[in-house]
Order: sequence, then C-alpha cells, then structure tokens
Amino acid sequence: MNQNIYLKKKLTSEWFHQLQQVICHEFEKIETNFGKKTRQRPKYFKRKNWKKSPNNGGGTYAIIKDGLLFDSVGVNFSEVSGKFHKKFKSQVLGTTKNPSYWASGISVVAHMKNPKIPAMHFNTRFIITSKNWFGGGMDATPCIKDNNEKKLFHKKIKLMCNKHNKNYYPKYKKWCDNYFYLPHRNESRGIGGIFFDYKKDSWEKDFNFVKDVGLCFLDCAKTIIERKMYSKWTIKQKDEQLIKRGRYVEFNLLYDRGTKFGLNTGGNVEAILMSLPPNAKWK
Repeated sequence: MNQNIYLKKKLTSEWFHQLQQVICHEFEKIETNFGKKTRQRPKYFKRKNWKKSPNNGGGTYAIIKDGLLFDSVGVNFSEVSGKFHKKFKSQVLGTTKNPSYWASGISVVAHMKNPKIPAMHFNTRFIITSKNWFGGGMDATPCIKDNNEKKLFHKKIKLMCNKHNKNYYPKYKKWCDNYFYLPHRNESRGIGGIFFDYKKDSWEKDFNFVKDVGLCFLDCAKTIIERKMYSKWTIKQKDEQLIKRGRYVEFNLLYDRGTKFGLNTGGNVEAILMSLPPNAKWK
C-alpha cells in the first residue's frame, strides 16, 4: 500500500474516532448537569460495535434514547472498505475503472426533547477510490424561529471558515442551502449551515479545516443547547416540532447522500437510520 495513503487513512480515522469520544463526553456532561438541576436521573450513551464483514471494517455507534434533554442523539464512527455495486459506482468519483473504496467518518444527529432547541446535524468524512477527498458539513433545524440563534450559529461557522479561507463560508453556505431543500415541499429543511464535498485542494489544509468543522459544531451545539435547556415549552410547540420532524424524515429518506451511501455500501442499517427522529407527525 502507498505509504502516503496509509498515513492519510490512519490520521483521519483516528481523528473521527477521537472526536466521537469527545462529543459523547460533552453531551453526557450537559445531560448530567440538567439532571442535577432538575433532580432527575440522566441517560448516558449506549455504545455498540458493528462489523461490515470480517475484512471490511465497521464502526461504533453511540445512542441516547429518551433522555432528559435528548429525545434521541446518535454519534457514529465508521471505517469501512469494499467495492461499489455496479449500479452505484457511476455516482462516485474515481470508480470508473476500479470500484474499490475506503471510507471513514463521523456523523451526529441530535433530536431534542425541548421544541425550542433545534435538531442539529453534523458529519465529516474522508473517502478514497482512485481519488481521495473530504466531505461534510453541519446544519440546524428549528421548529420555532429564533433570529438571534440563527445569527449566532452562522456567525460561529463563518468565523471558523474565515480562519482557513474567506471564500469558504459563502460557497459552502450556498451549497448547504441548495442541498438541504425539499423540492416536493418547496421549502428548506432548516436554517442552513455549511455543506461541502469532493474537497481535495491540499490534503493537509483540508484535513485541518475538517477538524475545525467538527470542533465548531460541538461549540455551536453546546451553546445552543445550554441557552435554552431550562426553557418551558407548550404542547402546541411540541406539536410543531413533530411536524417539522416529518420534513426531516422526508429529506433523509428521499435525498440524503449519506443515507444512500451507507445503505449502498453495506453499512449498519441501525446506525444509518439513527438520523431519524423517534417520533414525527405529518400534516
């Protein structure tokens, strides 16, 4: 194996796995603090390892269900390899002559109990075919409008992007707005964020950016949750949240690239579908 490719695999997979541990730890701290303040017993992540096949990697998914703050939150890490099915390989860069691939990444989806706190999503990944590239992003999906929260979320992301390249934020924000859109509803999924794919300018610079995307997401998530975790909410607001979750389900099952990639590469179905909320409503 090319030593350079081996090192890229090692560094990226180790980072994604490390970030999974950090995010789980920080989310458990928030859940624990809420439990202490409200005198309730917090929930902690349950972890499960899975294997794609004996020689093709696997991953770990960590999930809290029916927590004090989190209706459900999943933090998934994977490192897998194999060959794309002939029907799917034409959709992936660098697989025309050779369908083999290697991929590692982390994905997080948090659906909150309190409808005043938005659902939050983040993922970053590194994929190797005959080419290699990074992809990922983050976004938030509130059911109750809060312009101050929206400004804060985008401000943090923009500051992070500007550390690397001032063109990143407008470019990746626009990509996110276009990507997280439901054409059959003629509406956006949420308030956007950033989205990028096929990022292969300079490996070291791209990797540093990807690491900062993960840390920025954690900072945004903690800030947003802690601002509203003790806020009171109504049954009507919860009903609005369930309807918004229905839109979330529609997008993930109809359009989401990560869902399609995971299901088409023999990924763990339970881990892939952890992005779906525990309950939803249609109107």
